[in-house]
Amino acid sequence: MITIHPSTKQDENPEAEPTTTPESKPEATPSPTRSKVLAVVNQKGGVGKTTTAINLAAALALEGLQTLLIDCDPQANSTGGLGFPRDESRQSTYDLLLGHVTLAEALLSTEIPTLKLVPSSKNLIGATIELISADRREYKLREAIDPVRADYPFIILDCPPALDLLTLNSLVAADGLLVPMQAEYFALEGISELMSTLDRVTQAFNPALALEGVLLTMYDDRTNLALQVNENLKAFFDDKLLKTTIPRNIRLAEAPSHGKPVALYDPKSRGAEAYRELALELLTRNNMESPEAKRRKAAAAAASSLKSFQQPEKKGRFWQSKKSSS
Repeated sequence: MITIHPSTKQDENPEAEPTTTPESKPEATPSPTRSKVLAVVNQKGGVGKTTTAINLAAALALEGLQTLLIDCDPQANSTGGLGFPRDESRQSTYDLLLGHVTLAEALLSTEIPTLKLVPSSKNLIGATIELISADRREYKLREAIDPVRADYPFIILDCPPALDLLTLNSLVAADGLLVPMQAEYFALEGISELMSTLDRVTQAFNPALALEGVLLTMYDDRTNLALQVNENLKAFFDDKLLKTTIPRNIRLAEAPSHGKPVALYDPKSRGAEAYRELALELLTRNNMESPEAKRRKAAAAAASSLKSFQQPEKKGRFWQSKKSSS
């Protein structure tokens, strides 16, 4: 039986867990939530963070919602996955955090009209060093996002696979955390450490931070291990474990090499359908209705009214006798 134990040794690895500094006290009143900022985070690599960030953002955008994806990872995989080559001279998240540009100046338009991207670059590696001596260094991303929050119902942050200053900026900027993880034993080992770190961030920097949900990725419900992990996570996280699961799907793996989200690369694939379901589940959890949902509802109502339309009683033609028309 696989079990998850809450961490009781929070101070064993101080490098992995942010601590409060004199210039970074939690703000008494968080900025008003005019949109939902979701940080896709897990300190373990290879669990589908970038795949989730790209395809969830695309699914929300295809629902007709203005969506912003911010690539906070120096590897810039979200940037490449949306078809943009790595370009160190382009304005990026690095320039945003250092205050060289505004968020509006760093925006790129994507193939989906309702999806915008702030790209990343390897320059972002240097931001962790350059920000060390900066005042309110943990709040740089949050302060950059605030002026445009009202323009985007959803803002997705693709975090690096580490609990460093870049991830800390994302956690401070976020309203909710989406934690992708594989349904296997080693994926469970770090979950207690992650939850402990998130608790500390909440207490020290962002009192409004909440866990939006835990998402099982690369899921195969034919294996006993996957089912067992699912049961353990359900017992540990209760309703924070999302009902949607992301299956292993070759189309999901192929899409980034074509610079497209899977919804454009193969909209009928299992991967595309799964991320569409994830987007709808998150909308339901946040009591939001997308323009596409309203359109589907109107179309269903119209179809229903057509079915209930009563055809006039069929009568015989004027030249037919009553006997022949009956």
